[in-house]
Amino acid sequence: MNVCHVITRLIIGGAQENTLLTCEGLTRRGHKVTLAVGPDTGPEGSLFEETRARGYDVRIIPAMHRAVRPFADLAACRQLWTLFDKLCPDVVHTHSSKAGILGRWAAHRVGVPIIVHTIHGMSFNRTQPAPIRSLYRFLERRCARYTDALIGVAEAMIRQSVEAGIASPDRFVTIYSGMRTEWYDPARHDRQAIRQQWGFGEDCVVFGTVARLFRNKGYEQLIPAMAEASRRCPSLRFVWVGDGSQRSEYESQLLRLGLTNRVRLTGLVPPLEVARLLAGMDAVVHASQWEGLPRVVVQGLIMSKPVISFDIDGAPEVVLPDQTGLLVPLNDIQGLAEAMVRLAGDAAMRDRMGRAGREWCLRRFDHERMVDDIESLYKKLADRRR
Repeated sequence: MNVCHVITRLIIGGAQENTLLTCEGLTRRGHKVTLAVGPDTGPEGSLFEETRARGYDVRIIPAMHRAVRPFADLAACRQLWTLFDKLCPDVVHTHSSKAGILGRWAAHRVGVPIIVHTIHGMSFNRTQPAPIRSLYRFLERRCARYTDALIGVAEAMIRQSVEAGIASPDRFVTIYSGMRTEWYDPARHDRQAIRQQWGFGEDCVVFGTVARLFRNKGYEQLIPAMAEASRRCPSLRFVWVGDGSQRSEYESQLLRLGLTNRVRLTGLVPPLEVARLLAGMDAVVHASQWEGLPRVVVQGLIMSKPVISFDIDGAPEVVLPDQTGLLVPLNDIQGLAEAMVRLAGDAAMRDRMGRAGREWCLRRFDHERMVDDIESLYKKLADRRR
């Protein structure tokens, strides 16, 4: 089949990694694949280098930006329209909010036979003002009218979409976001050497967070919880993997609370390096305010690291309470601190949860299984059209 994927930008992020793995897997299976993407990068880092020599074509859509720019958005629609008219794809598969709206509209206007959209995270969510949520909900409903299938990377995405009236349940299918599970093998990495690089000994309990240093990633709740947990558990140490525009602000808070010596900030790292750093941790703490299916939670579990997470969106589908980790009500800072203290004080529980988490996630989130399911969906939709 001739397939064109569309995504707004190629930053280091879950939706982007998912999309590149899909493009690569479909190419290996003999499909002709084109990836259309906007030119923007960001402080999260870029994945443009990842697309080199992967066997699929990459086309830059100059006018497609993440920010809402009405004139540029109309230009991006025309550019996508022109691209689809030239490629004549059998399938247009869109990802992310902006590309999902513009890409599906352009594909519909050109008459692309099959249009698919993946919901990696809701375009309207609890962090937005009410008018913005209403606008995106309206646009998603309109686009769903000419979408042949909607993929949710977690059951939560489908449930929230149906509740918002985007489309009926029969229009959705769950396909869990795939990972390069072969990267996430604890036996491949020297845990002690990694901790020595951080200056943390084996007597320390190291909790890691992998997220942009940016609002809505939960640092406003995480930092005070870290302070409380550290007061009660002196062996606690923390590693933050990532960078972002709020870094200096968060560093000032750490200094004010006396946490600077307990925290290591790694800055941006390539995706493969995340697996190595996870190997040095004892557990993962994820405090994001909204997610689809948080990839780092899955990655941590595949690395046999239990997870503490807010009880939101797709997190409960992988963080099974007292089995693979601990769930905390959204923005419950005291509850977050309590969970840290509980997990820090029980090495046997960390080990048990970590082993269960690896077993639970290893097969469900393999990228080959994801591509198999997506390819099967395309074929099903093509058969239905015939």
